[in-house]
Amino acid sequence: MKEKIDEFKKLIQESNNIVFFGGAGVSTESGIPDFRSKDGLYNQKYKYPPEEILSHTFFMNKTEEFYEFYREKMNSLKYEPNITHIKLAELEQQGKLKAVITQNIDGLHQKAGSKNVLELHGSVLRNYCMKCNKFYDAEYVFTGSDSIPKCSCGGIIKPDVVLYEEGLNGDIIENSIKAIINADLMIVAGTSLTVNPASSLINYFRGNNLVLINRDKTPYDYRAFLVINESLGKIFKEI
Repeated sequence: MKEKIDEFKKLIQESNNIVFFGGAGVSTESGIPDFRSKDGLYNQKYKYPPEEILSHTFFMNKTEEFYEFYREKMNSLKYEPNITHIKLAELEQQGKLKAVITQNIDGLHQKAGSKNVLELHGSVLRNYCMKCNKFYDAEYVFTGSDSIPKCSCGGIIKPDVVLYEEGLNGDIIENSIKAIINADLMIVAGTSLTVNPASSLINYFRGNNLVLINRDKTPYDYRAFLVINESLGKIFKEI
C-alpha cells in the first residue's frame, strides 16, 4: 500500500492539470451515508423505496412525503468537510487541480474552499420556486415550519437536485467533458462507477494517468494506471 501511495503522490507532483471525479464515498467520512453499500440509503426500509421517493413523479404527486424523507435524509448542513475535501481545495489553490466533478449534492467541496465544482446531480444548497423561479437557500427548506416549503408567491419550492426521471444539466456535462479531455491526471474516487451517464464520463479521459481509489473494485479498474482499494481519508492525509 505504501508503494501505491508514494506513486500517487508522485503523479500529483508531476501533474499540472488534475481533474477529480468523486462519488458518495468522498463524503462518507464526514458522516453522510452513501447509497448502495450494505448500510447505505437504498438498503434501509421505508414506506416507499428511496429510488421512488427521489423521483420526479413522486415529488409532483406526493410532495409532502417527499419533503418528509428529504429533510430527514438529505440535510447536509450539519456535516463538515473531511480531509479529502480539504486536500482537494488545497490542490486547487496550488493551481494543480482544475476541476472537481462530483455526483454528490451536499456542497461540502465548496464548504472546504473548492471553487470550480461541477455538480452533476445538483445541490441541496440551491432551491427555486417552481412558479416564479425565486431562489431559496438550504436553511429555508430544511428548517422551515411548513411541511411543503412555499415561495412568497405561493409556488412550491423545489431543490435544485437531479431526481430520477430528470436529465442532467447539459452545461455541467459539457464543462465536465472539457475538463476531463484536457486533464493530464484523472483521479476517480469514492464511486462504484455503475451509474450512467455520470460514470461514462471517464471515457473522455485521453491521458495515461488514471487513478481509481475505492474500497471495492469497479468496472473500470482494468483501465487504470493505479488502483488503490483503501479509504480516501487514509490516502489523502498523505498528500
